[in-house]
Amino acid sequence: MHALTHGDRPWAPGAVALAGRGPVIAVAAAAGWAVRYAGHDAETGTGIELPPEDRVPATVDTPFDLASLTKLFTSVAAVQQIERGTLGMDARVGDYLPDFHAVAAHGITVRQLLTHTSGLPPELPLYDCPDDAARRSLLRAQAPTSEPGTHVYSDLNMLLLQAVLERITGRTLNVLIEDGITRPLGMTATRFGPCPGAAATEDQRRPWAKAERGMLRGVVHDENAWALGGVAGHAGLFSTAPDLAVFCRTLLAGGSYGPARILGPDFVELLLTPPGLGFAVDQPWFMGELAGGGAAGHTGFTGTSLVLDPATDTFLVLLANTVHPRRRPPDSGPRAALATRLARAVI
Repeated sequence: MHALTHGDRPWAPGAVALAGRGPVIAVAAAAGWAVRYAGHDAETGTGIELPPEDRVPATVDTPFDLASLTKLFTSVAAVQQIERGTLGMDARVGDYLPDFHAVAAHGITVRQLLTHTSGLPPELPLYDCPDDAARRSLLRAQAPTSEPGTHVYSDLNMLLLQAVLERITGRTLNVLIEDGITRPLGMTATRFGPCPGAAATEDQRRPWAKAERGMLRGVVHDENAWALGGVAGHAGLFSTAPDLAVFCRTLLAGGSYGPARILGPDFVELLLTPPGLGFAVDQPWFMGELAGGGAAGHTGFTGTSLVLDPATDTFLVLLANTVHPRRRPPDSGPRAALATRLARAVI
């Protein structure tokens, strides 16, 4: 686990790494602390250490805030509806959400949401809206700020996809993910918050954060997901490394795990074929030497990531709380280093 350092400092207070090939878990290791700090001292720029007896060690089974890894589950839920014929890949979002006038006027498609080519901006300040009605109104009115077809990574794509899924099924996203993914696969530790035993994240205060919430543990870190009640298409899920290993193994096996089938092989291939639907494909900045042969995965702002490599039937899950006790500039060097070690071990 010493790969999870940067210079003289740890990359995160706590981390869990799990790697496997096929049905075999080759490595499952935890290091550091799920909870190390009581807060962040803005004057000194350092964390306020808890007494040793009050710290909580990270274990392989510690739940972490997945942040944007949630997008992968939203994407799978969408492709499930595509497989069932209730959602069209190239259908216009406005056909499902006519009240989202700006998106409807620009002819944005479901495929563009899944590939981040809608042209929508990265986010909106939903966390500053006074109530849910104002948040929904702001989201409905948002038009693309880049030419549709241009790649712009945006949380709004998954929020719109959530709205589409909820509209066509009559069920909320948390129910869709539980009924369609986590329950069939036995992923009992994967759920939207609150999750009281999770690793702590941030002492969330302005000016470094977008809201005044204090030290967070077991409630979603992302401010927009929090403003939306903790269930959002782009963030909100908590999970453990063993649960995410099941998710990876299911996709590598063509959508089945034991007796459960969540997708057919052709639709898993659709998810993972470049440019990927929700999944990023061949991105060396966090996949290291696993990139280049069709590896797919994603990262999360809180310090999470997963990579699965169909060519070698291998996967890597990395969960960390890099934002504890406060966010700092992103650094995916340790993610890439760990993925490179796995790539070389497989060779």
